[in-house]
Amino acid sequence: MRILSIFAATIVLGTLPCLSQMNPDLQTYFRDYIGLTEDQISSITGGQAVAKILPSRTPAEIFVFGAIHVDSTPESYLELSRDFERLRTVTGFLALGQFSNPPQLSDLIGFGFDSDEVKMLKSCLPGNCQLQMPASYIEDLQRTVDWSAPDAEERVNQILQTTALNLLIAYQREGDKVLGTYNDKRNPSDVARQFEYMLSYSKALPRYLPDFYNYLLAYPKGKPENVEDSFYWAKVKFGLKPTLRVVHVLTRKSERAGEPVYAIAEKQLYSSHYFHTALDLTFCIRDRDEPKPPGFYLVKVMGSEQAGLTGLKGGVVRKVAVDRSASSLQKSLAAIKNVLEHAQPGDEGPVHLGSFIPWAATEESSLKSPLTGE
Repeated sequence: MRILSIFAATIVLGTLPCLSQMNPDLQTYFRDYIGLTEDQISSITGGQAVAKILPSRTPAEIFVFGAIHVDSTPESYLELSRDFERLRTVTGFLALGQFSNPPQLSDLIGFGFDSDEVKMLKSCLPGNCQLQMPASYIEDLQRTVDWSAPDAEERVNQILQTTALNLLIAYQREGDKVLGTYNDKRNPSDVARQFEYMLSYSKALPRYLPDFYNYLLAYPKGKPENVEDSFYWAKVKFGLKPTLRVVHVLTRKSERAGEPVYAIAEKQLYSSHYFHTALDLTFCIRDRDEPKPPGFYLVKVMGSEQAGLTGLKGGVVRKVAVDRSASSLQKSLAAIKNVLEHAQPGDEGPVHLGSFIPWAATEESSLKSPLTGE
């Protein structure tokens, strides 16, 4: 009989019952604390994807929980999640790059604003800009770029790539405090403070994986021996503006009883649009009661702080965003399960393997989903 570790689910709710999947106490836990129905509980243990929107503290927050059982190994998921060649084929990804160790300027080829965004930047002012940037970056670009020159766009992107590289190097040396403040809107957004607030949503993580939790907050200090750091950037478009993102991936490996084999955090360091901060948590929990065939539970808890989800219009946008975030995660989990259980070596196919980007739309002219275009 399979046993479902509740650890990953309790990232949100802060308890750690160790219960068999058929134990009525487990069903009570998912029903009363996660809010799942009996059918949803049976679906998870039976290999179906289940996703649920979790309560938010503010309208700007979106938190999504999802889980599925996969008849494969945690190692197979880790390998798949690092398959950047496959990820580059996914609709919506315009460009994608991994950073070297140490990072190099050549790692950022393709990282840049498009022509429309460069035009926006030309008229940007602190507190009134359609691109998320610290005020100092806006002022530097305004001062150093000759906007009438034929190579103005190229010059802007050269400066952008150099700035992104310097930001990452500074972050690797000093941590969150160098991430700065977005000054594109009237109310500035302190990136480090917002990330700390988002991480405080979790009550179980500091209790059950304190080393991982503390490293997320204190990076680069206090690195556990079983944690690996990597970095990538992506240019994505899901129906609205192309969005540049820089992401820090932290992967914790453990074979200790009661802990996920892999705990993976994808921490957004920068986004040019929509997301003030974002954190995706993924847990691979081995199915120890059925070693043959192998199996594990794939559990995801994903959160973001987004612009444009408050006010009258923002309330409408938020409702659509919430609904489509859950359905998109559910489809993603089912697709990952299908690939891991059935795909043969060398098979190609679109499946979202990287971070899950919650749906967002902030423009009055569009309520389309960047995930579906609908």
